[in-house]
Formats: sequence, C-alpha cells, structure tokens
Amino acid sequence: QVQLVESGGGLVQPGDSLRLSCVASGFTFSNYGMSWVRQVPGKGLEWVSRINIAGTSTDYEDSVKGRFTISRDNAKSTLYLQMNNLKPEDTAVYYCAKWWNKNSLPPLSSRGQGTQVTVSS
Repeated sequence: QVQLVESGGGLVQPGDSLRLSCVASGFTFSNYGMSWVRQVPGKGLEWVSRINIAGTSTDYEDSVKGRFTISRDNAKSTLYLQMNNLKPEDTAVYYCAKWWNKNSLPPLSSRGQGTQVTVSS
C-alpha cells in the first residue's frame, strides 16, 4: 500500500527556511505526479504545490509562490519542499500526497502522517 513518510518540520522564526522531505514506498514513485498539502490549525486541508512525474512542471498556491520550491528525486523516491521566508501564516501540518489534482484534496489513503511546521517569534 501507499506509504509516505514526511520529515523536516520544526519550530522556526519568521523569515527562516525549512526543507521538508517525503520518502515514498509501496508504489512506483516515478509514475505519479505528487503534491504537498497542509492543514492550518482550525481550518481544512489546503493544497500547496504539485510537481509532475519528471519534475519539469510545478504549480504553487498563490500565497507561497516565490517562497516555496517543490522538487523530487525519482531515484530516491523522495519529494521535497523547500520553504523560504516563512511566515506565521505558514504554520500548519504539511502532508505529501500521491495526488495531482490541485482542485481537489487527497484522501487519507493517499497522504502521509504529516510533519508540523510552526513559524513564531
């Protein structure tokens, strides 16, 4: 079955950077577009970014454009999210997902357990 294990979250100050990683197993990673989604405290899940199979095409939610960069290493079955100039409103649990559609959200079975990112001074 799909297994996605995120890491790299933590407590940082505004303006800091973090790099999230997600190791995938249980499916052929290089055959699927992948996404990052996040859950802000007290709110629903929201889509953040996606990347195509080859890593040549990416999309971002407007609030993270220019600050976040999604990438992937198919040889390592790993998805990344480089987050720069973090803001308090980026505080959320971040999930990687075996998911491509940015207009809908992945079910639990298609995403990992999440990693907490807290941005606070």
